[in-house]
Amino acid sequence: MNIHEYQGKEILRKYGVAVPKGKVAFSPDEAVKVAKELGANVTVVKAQIHAGGRGKAGGVKIAKNLEEVRTYSKELLGKILVTHQTGPEGKEVKRLYIEEGSDIRKEYYLGLVLDRATSRVTLMGSEEGGMDIEEVAENTPEKIFKEVIDPVTGLQAFQARRMAFNMNIPAKLVNKAVKLMLGLYQAFVEKDASIVEINPLVVTGDDEVVALDAKFNFDANALYRHKDIVELRDFDEEDAKEIEASKYDLSYISLDGNIGCMVNGAGLAMATMDTISYYGGQPANFLDVGGGATAEKVTEAFKIILSDENVKGIFVNIFGGIMKCDVIAEGVIEATKQVGLTIPLVVRLEGTNVDLGKKLLNESGLNIVAADSMADGAQKIVGLVG
Repeated sequence: MNIHEYQGKEILRKYGVAVPKGKVAFSPDEAVKVAKELGANVTVVKAQIHAGGRGKAGGVKIAKNLEEVRTYSKELLGKILVTHQTGPEGKEVKRLYIEEGSDIRKEYYLGLVLDRATSRVTLMGSEEGGMDIEEVAENTPEKIFKEVIDPVTGLQAFQARRMAFNMNIPAKLVNKAVKLMLGLYQAFVEKDASIVEINPLVVTGDDEVVALDAKFNFDANALYRHKDIVELRDFDEEDAKEIEASKYDLSYISLDGNIGCMVNGAGLAMATMDTISYYGGQPANFLDVGGGATAEKVTEAFKIILSDENVKGIFVNIFGGIMKCDVIAEGVIEATKQVGLTIPLVVRLEGTNVDLGKKLLNESGLNIVAADSMADGAQKIVGLVG
């Protein structure tokens, strides 16, 4: 789960991480009111969307007076912001963060991530912070430093100090940088985050080390422990179909193709999408109904797939282990009847109670094309969709 920059900064404040003063605004009038309260000589107007690259896309404006705050707020609210992370469709700006300006002397990058290679949380830092950190990682990876953190001892002060020196933070500010890093790590662990990025981390003219941005991503499996984080969820930033799927404990991600997929198991779902692509088709979604799906969940999964108007055909690929093929078949039949399915449907069943499942489908009287294997099913649905 992602949250907005202003929400991330509120979390960081609680952990002693220095961030500029600011408040969220949902209208130009509210933005001006916040700017008045801040009373800064320079005010920053920031678009709040769940995507990076806002600065390059024109989503961050520097206002020198209240009239400019109003002008920039009117310009950004309702604007479709297209960044390298949103895709060409972009995202609509529905809220702004109004923040006091900072006297930036130098920009850095700082982040905490889960490193799959070491199975450890890793602190990453670079003196080449700012908007082009991706290019730094690609072209000059030696400029990015890492500290692998032992989960028993946590981030140690000496590791944070070493990172600060590697990032070339001024010697007189190293202690402030260490304090910030330790607070950042504490927030990461206690809030069950999977990513925290500060880009840029800045050194200011009055010798402060400040988090000028804050990107948080949280482990969805741990959200039951964090009601305060769940309350920060912005449904406007998420796909409506993905929100609906989460209500039924379905793993669903929208894609750009026209073949809907319903599969049990994440690995099988990935393989199914790859096979469809191999035979020239384009998957419209990733959908894992899980190992213990009921007929009701299968019915809802069908409805969610069909709510995507780009879907021109559906491929159901089920391997019955814990999940029984006859239960899937009942769900497919019920869903087909409820939604009045008119587009091609290919079903491949294999595993527990497979013969009973196939019998139910064959006797349903519905226009369902049976497949003998994943490859056979993929070829058939690609052919039917045309």
